[in-house]
Amino acid sequence: MERYSFNDNWFFRPEWQEGSENISKDQAASFETVRLPHTVKQLPFNSFDQDLYQTVSTYLRFFTVPGSYHGKRVFVRFEGAGHQAEVWCNGRKLGCHRNGYTSFSFELTGCLKFDEENLLCVKLDSREADVPPFGGVIDYLTYGGLYRDVWLEFSGESRITDVFIRGKADGSFRCSVESQKGSTDTLSLDLYDQDGRKCYSGEIGLDGYLADTAAGIDVWNCDDPVLYQAVVTLCRGETELDRMSVRFGFRDAEFRKDGFYLNGEKTLIRGLDRHQCWPYLGYAVPARPQRLDAEILKFELGCNAVRTSHYPQSRHFIDRCDEIGLLVFMELPGWQHIGDAEWQAQSVQNVREMVTEFRNHPSIILWGVRINESRDNDAFYTETNRTAHELDDSRCTGGVRNFRGSHLLEDVYTYNDFSHCGWNAGCEPKEAVTSEPDKPYLVTEYCGHIFPTKPFDTETHRVTHALRHARVINDIAAQKDIAGSFGWCMFDYNTHREFGSGDGICWHGVMDMFRNPKLAAAVYASQSDRKPVLEFSSTMDIGEYPAFMLTSPVAFTNADEVRLYRSGVFVKSFFPSPEYASLAHPPVFVDDLIGCLLESVEGYDAETAADLKTVIYAFVRYAEGPMGDDAKAAKKRLNEAGISDEVISALQNRYMTYWGEDRVAVWRLDALKGGKVTASRTLTPGRKMSLHAAADTTVLCEDGSWDMATLRISVQDEHGNIQPYCQRALKLETSGAIELVGPDCVPLTGGMTGCYVKTRGIAGEGKLSISADGMDPVEISFAVTVG
Repeated sequence: MERYSFNDNWFFRPEWQEGSENISKDQAASFETVRLPHTVKQLPFNSFDQDLYQTVSTYLRFFTVPGSYHGKRVFVRFEGAGHQAEVWCNGRKLGCHRNGYTSFSFELTGCLKFDEENLLCVKLDSREADVPPFGGVIDYLTYGGLYRDVWLEFSGESRITDVFIRGKADGSFRCSVESQKGSTDTLSLDLYDQDGRKCYSGEIGLDGYLADTAAGIDVWNCDDPVLYQAVVTLCRGETELDRMSVRFGFRDAEFRKDGFYLNGEKTLIRGLDRHQCWPYLGYAVPARPQRLDAEILKFELGCNAVRTSHYPQSRHFIDRCDEIGLLVFMELPGWQHIGDAEWQAQSVQNVREMVTEFRNHPSIILWGVRINESRDNDAFYTETNRTAHELDDSRCTGGVRNFRGSHLLEDVYTYNDFSHCGWNAGCEPKEAVTSEPDKPYLVTEYCGHIFPTKPFDTETHRVTHALRHARVINDIAAQKDIAGSFGWCMFDYNTHREFGSGDGICWHGVMDMFRNPKLAAAVYASQSDRKPVLEFSSTMDIGEYPAFMLTSPVAFTNADEVRLYRSGVFVKSFFPSPEYASLAHPPVFVDDLIGCLLESVEGYDAETAADLKTVIYAFVRYAEGPMGDDAKAAKKRLNEAGISDEVISALQNRYMTYWGEDRVAVWRLDALKGGKVTASRTLTPGRKMSLHAAADTTVLCEDGSWDMATLRISVQDEHGNIQPYCQRALKLETSGAIELVGPDCVPLTGGMTGCYVKTRGIAGEGKLSISADGMDPVEISFAVTVG
């Protein structure tokens, strides 16, 4: 099959008028010219009317098919259209697709005019109507548009329509092929490794099925995700009629009652839930930012899994999960609501489309066949479960619920456990939730709305948020019969007016909407040994705390020791907390800011220094209230030794509150692994603030679609510390071969923000300038190529 990108030269109008399917090109001149992926409405970052994108709009594409293709069959394939698409070609209605999250195609052959101009028309309904996931309230915006790629495809009368190959870790595989072919046509299979070397050839039976074993294969796993190419060829004699190529992996993915096993090795799932949305553009972004999200999850956050909440997500994202070894739990569209019989039938169809489209991806280990957090409905979920198993007998099914004792019709009891409140256990025991403890069990959400956290919240709030995540993943790891967990969620997202903080944002993420990390992100990053991690919960500014009493900060690190220095003088070494012993790298509580300073700097003996610390920390802990008996006894001993209350108060001020000190302490933390320093942080009130912008790429390439770079922006002091309360406005300007996505003036949020630049269809150099009052501007150059 030949296929060509169909993303350029679309005409768009944000409303529908009867007769648009027969409009002329001259009449379309008043439309906006757009390129796909496209959103029906660019939105503000926050505080906007959620109805802005809920519209019935018109997309038109005029095109000519050369006469040389006469005799070929011609199809148009849409990878995603939000949310109900009616399609016409040259005035003839081809059909309607009622799922905004899976691909679909229509045949154009019978209504095409070769060597003449043709019109493809799409009536796109982005309103929240009577199809899944709609019908009730939804905790996320659903946007609208032709927001994924569109393709024009050509084949002969005899053609391959689908290939499904299931490879196992021992090299065995089963290949099923669907085709439209003549009685004498034959099908064959060739397998190629990552270097393009052929490693297997075989003939496919008349029934379209082949089961065999390939010798010398490498398995797909999280650390070494080896991929193979399966090429199925349809021939008539020696003449090739069609071919289809799919990528897959050899691997065993099995959920057992005591956990998840990948290639026979027990693997604790540690992941986050993800929406497929971005500021301004909603769903409508090209391949690069989709792939970047997978890379952030794996390489920055140290996760080994992701849940595509609450719908199938972009092929580009799943492709990247395949390539980097990120496990995927994919679920059907929905959120709590179950509709009538017609709605349920559409949902079953959605399962069919999801499984058929994505079942060759080795990263996918579980199909979600329940509407997220919906009530039990045995007849409905018997059918969704049966459909998934009928189409793919190689994977388990699950279905996310938020209540105990739900009927388990799927293979895995998947449960949203929001029981942790900050002071109790991080998760419920498996046997307390499911009535079938001999079946596999997986936690699919936690934290999230229980403790929403903004990047500009107080330090105390932010560290509490991080420790809640740490507690949950620690306690789940300690339960040897839980397969793992997905935290809610990867990043903040726009939501409906019934949710969020009144500004249209759910601040539930461990990252902000621009994928800048909050402190909780370090909990996940620190569990990986891929690179040194040292994040600290405090800026060590006394004004952040009541009565200037700086309380115990926390370090999140993958080192095995943290050393603290005050103005160059060693204070104390700190070690991972045994309270979180089930984590690979527990948090490190820096719970003594005085350490040995009373001895090394003030000259007190060890016994006196211990009494002084007891009294000073009692002052900090109890402020004006009564001290405990230990502190009272220590204070009495100090007074009897001639150390007055005034001296004690002065030491407290010097080492804990610094109130009135003529010089500010400079704190340094060194993270050590194997006795060697792997990372350092210096903390002191900054004198110089500067803008920092990190682009995921400075080389943009148009290849079938426009391209987009992601920039994560922050204000940092001279020691590289983000300034969470810096709220200045930034001015953004582009020139040359790029243009800005979204507004040209943006505020910092928690000392951070982001922006996007996109290509314009021309090659050359583009420049982005970022400026703010009182700071040097940042300029970034981009090289743009057009394929």
